[in-house]
Amino acid sequence: FFFQAEDGIRDVAVTGVQTCALPIYQDNCGSFQFFCHSTSVGLIVQKFGGSSVADAEGVKRVAARIAASKRAGQQVVVVVSAMGDTTDELIDLAGQVSPLPNPRELDMLLTAGERISMALLAMAIGNLGLEARSFTGSQAGIITTSTHGRARVIDVTPGRIQEALKDGAIAIVAGFQGISQDTKDITTLGRGGSDTTAVALAAALDADVCEIYTDVDGVFSADPRVVPAARKLKSVTYEEMLELAASGAKVLHLRCVEYARRYELPIHVRSSFSNLEGTWVVKDQPEGGSMEQAIISGIAHDKSEAKVTIVGVPDRTGVAARIFQSIADADINIDMIVQNVSAAATGLTDISFTLPKTEGANATSILQKIQGEIGFQSIQYDDQIGKLSLVGAGMRSHPGVTATFFAAMAQAGVNIEMISTSEIRISIVCRVADLDNAVRAAHTAFDLDSDSSEAVVYGGSGR
Repeated sequence: FFFQAEDGIRDVAVTGVQTCALPIYQDNCGSFQFFCHSTSVGLIVQKFGGSSVADAEGVKRVAARIAASKRAGQQVVVVVSAMGDTTDELIDLAGQVSPLPNPRELDMLLTAGERISMALLAMAIGNLGLEARSFTGSQAGIITTSTHGRARVIDVTPGRIQEALKDGAIAIVAGFQGISQDTKDITTLGRGGSDTTAVALAAALDADVCEIYTDVDGVFSADPRVVPAARKLKSVTYEEMLELAASGAKVLHLRCVEYARRYELPIHVRSSFSNLEGTWVVKDQPEGGSMEQAIISGIAHDKSEAKVTIVGVPDRTGVAARIFQSIADADINIDMIVQNVSAAATGLTDISFTLPKTEGANATSILQKIQGEIGFQSIQYDDQIGKLSLVGAGMRSHPGVTATFFAAMAQAGVNIEMISTSEIRISIVCRVADLDNAVRAAHTAFDLDSDSSEAVVYGGSGR
């Protein structure tokens, strides 16, 4: 057990009781908040990113951490990413062999990275005197759609994982991959796919918690590479984490958080390079928690988007639907959309939207093909933009957030090109050259700077 007082957490040793980090029950006892932890053997899923297993020493360090969890009485399932920059190196290698690699074969190539990691990790755990069994995504029962490069998980049938756990072994699963339900081909889940693999497995196995190990100590109020004074959050809600992930925060992938919210699975984001408690991603903030009165939980930024402006669009019914349907048919995700008021004299308007840079050429090509049908004048493409987003459930009850935000941008000399909002988020688009300065200005304006030492990025990549 432990008590959480106003000045922090105080551990209380209880002889013969083994505690875990998952809060099962909580109650208010005066100025204390009391957490009762399960004393039975639990099941945890641990995911380790590429920076955590970047080399042999990293693999051995991770193995020791996994072994410690197993010896503490937990059933352990591990999901591992490819070592370091292996995936990027394989993509580059494929590009040298073929300018347009076959998607099926590219997926077959890329899944090799995780298979290397899982086998090495199983060997390292074996050297520590414990049994570990490694499984590919298909062997682990990760069933996906047939879209190569960005397949979605549609089912998990973890029979072999459950068998390994029953035999007392540690199950190690290759992240980022699965098998198509229709074609039976090997598929990959896209960027952040190992996070999704881990949460999907945790949900299917009814795990107590999914631990996401990365190279930072948790979820911070901003990217610590840009804002060294960023503050680590003790907890954040699924709702807030979804907005942060969608807005460019790379510590957790959007689909991973969506999956966790659907099954109300707690996620613990922490560093594999330290033993510090990380950030809990949960359904609701604990009553009396430190984030309850926070207006802004965090600030996210994204440099991976581009802006497309369609100039001189006829302002008539159905035109916008035709434009965006053509984009949707190409499976291109659109983020922010702004449409100007049409000019009375011409009846024409401009429509701007943002999308991933990687889809820019495809989107402009599609629009050019329907230009004659729609009758718009021209297309403008801009890949030198950056997106900044404020996220916080406290916005619902605190007026003046927008005014404070825009005043900070003005004082920092940042020109705002687009604005988008939700109930708990405000996003702007500005010049990419101004983005880092804008992040720091907003972070300071909302008193998010930490008074303690600078945040540490152990591995350098933030994942």
